[in-house]
Amino acid sequence: MGTSVAQARRRVLARLTEWDIGTVTRDDAQLVVSELFTNAVRHTDSEKIDCELRVTGARLRLAVTDQGFGPARHAGGAAGLCPETGRAEGENGRGLLLVSALAQAWGVRPGAGGRGHTVWAELGFGPSAP
Repeated sequence: MGTSVAQARRRVLARLTEWDIGTVTRDDAQLVVSELFTNAVRHTDSEKIDCELRVTGARLRLAVTDQGFGPARHAGGAAGLCPETGRAEGENGRGLLLVSALAQAWGVRPGAGGRGHTVWAELGFGPSAP
């Protein structure tokens, strides 16, 4: 998907609309992808950032993978990522707090070949979702 957050949001919206995913889930997915993609752009010198969407049962899995160039500047925690629990007006970590609030589950794993990271989140949806 390149390195444009706006482009990633548009593509996610288009794909989820094509798959007939409800409005609430589409909106949540766009927010989550924006946060994960923004972190990849801000905290790495990756030339390419990939975004993957997958529906399994009543779950939508979103995964953003960077190339991992540059220093990791995320807060501590598992694999260097965690929502910051500091002051509400601080910028760092608020996006991951949002991801944590919207997702049923989320996490991080090393990228292919040990380079970079894949940060993923799963959103639930069902037939009653708008």
